[in-house]
Amino acid sequence: MMVDSSMQRGQQWLKTLLQLTGISTEIQGNLEIAQPQDSDSPEPDNYWLTIDETNLTPEQIQVLIGTDGSVLDAIQYLANSVLNLNQPEEGQASYTIELNGYRVKRQAEIRAMAEAAADEVRSSGQEVEIKSLSSAERRQIHTFLKEFPDLETFSRGKEPHRHLVVRPAATVEL
Repeated sequence: MMVDSSMQRGQQWLKTLLQLTGISTEIQGNLEIAQPQDSDSPEPDNYWLTIDETNLTPEQIQVLIGTDGSVLDAIQYLANSVLNLNQPEEGQASYTIELNGYRVKRQAEIRAMAEAAADEVRSSGQEVEIKSLSSAERRQIHTFLKEFPDLETFSRGKEPHRHLVVRPAATVEL
């Protein structure tokens, strides 16, 4: 079965990566079931790889998360690049690296940002830009705002200055 192997590869890879930095810890794996979207391209399975922080010092946790999650994002980017190299299409997966509840907290913040932007667009009728999000975070907002047919989202600009734009949908189909 594909699922277990993708998850185990992720856990093993992350464990090894951390060992190289002198951190020995366990990695919990969880499959997040993708919500079926009405699109032709199914979302790949998303695996949460959670670094067990029980034996980590607060300093180690801080270093692994980094400023605004930058280190966690870098590890996540590496995981998604390396683990999907030379994998057949059905073997592609997406990985979320979690430590100390950072992603869950951040998800709530991102959802709040998305809701605030949605309210602002609705009341002003103007587009709103949300800055300084990682590509994964932009994707979360795109996904979250798909639920609102009166709004549309897209990204503008080049990394690292790529912003997410929320605006009234061009055509509202009744």
